[in-house]
Amino acid sequence: MPIKGLDDLSKKLGQLADNAKDLGNTTSAPATDILTPEFIAQHTKFSDLAELLQAGGFDVASFQAIPQEKLDGFISSVSSFGSWQEMINSAGVAWAKRKLGF
Repeated sequence: MPIKGLDDLSKKLGQLADNAKDLGNTTSAPATDILTPEFIAQHTKFSDLAELLQAGGFDVASFQAIPQEKLDGFISSVSSFGSWQEMINSAGVAWAKRKLGF
């Protein structure tokens, strides 16, 4: 939406400030909010996080027990990311942009 004048700019900046404040109050977000189906589909051949993890043979219930090197190897083989953390970081940036209204 184009900004037409100072009033519009002021409203847009106010909205951005409100969104930033809300984002600053967020201490965590579910992985499914960050790793959206759109993000997964854009960066892998899978349609969502569940399909991605299933393809890797990972049990979501025991996700914390998955060896990091195994997860990193799988992610680097199915995406342009070199590791799970790289993928999370990129998804986090996209999530923050959405939250800020970009």
